[in-house]
Amino acid sequence: MPKRPWVMGQTWDDLLFVQYRVPAVQLRPLVPNRLELQEHSGSAWLGVTPFVITGLRARGLLPLPFASSFRELNVRTYVAHGGKPGIWFFSLDASSQVAVEAARRLYRLPYFQAEISLRRRGDEILYDCSRAGGKAFAAAYRPDGEVFNAAPGSLEEFLTERYCLYAEHEGGLYRADIHHRRWPLQPAELRIDLNTMPPMKVPQDDPLVHYSGRQDVVIWPLERA
Repeated sequence: MPKRPWVMGQTWDDLLFVQYRVPAVQLRPLVPNRLELQEHSGSAWLGVTPFVITGLRARGLLPLPFASSFRELNVRTYVAHGGKPGIWFFSLDASSQVAVEAARRLYRLPYFQAEISLRRRGDEILYDCSRAGGKAFAAAYRPDGEVFNAAPGSLEEFLTERYCLYAEHEGGLYRADIHHRRWPLQPAELRIDLNTMPPMKVPQDDPLVHYSGRQDVVIWPLERA
């Protein structure tokens, strides 16, 4: 009987999607050639996503001690391989060194330890991330509208409903499948005070912004793409 692969479960809370329209010519050199850089509405897109992870665990087991809850911020773009849409990460910052080391080893992703705080002021979330080398993100955000699911074929669906991630390791391309319900999205209000996380300068005016209060997620192990 084949051995059943381990699967990671986790919950993502207070997640913000900040999406920037970026010319594909700027992103193409930063993405492996074997991946298709996908576009929608005449452009490639770069996302910055701050959130909180809770309940990190191997599926069916109790949460991991000392590493089950931490803050995280991802910088990503949207790709496909063999017709399967997914996410390519430029960086992932986390407030837990244990989580950083485990994710680098298990998922071969560019994780970094950072100082990250999340505070609340009424219904507003104050999020601050700072990493050595001048990488930082400071913003205030809040939900501002009714919950909805992205319509089929919409830009919102293109940017959020992605069910795998891609990674490279020792010259090979790998994929990890991700499972969750459709995103419960809300429009959001956002004020960005500082954002040097992206790998290039992005327009600071009027990004596309959505909030999601909670998402339960299951992530499968890496396999060759």
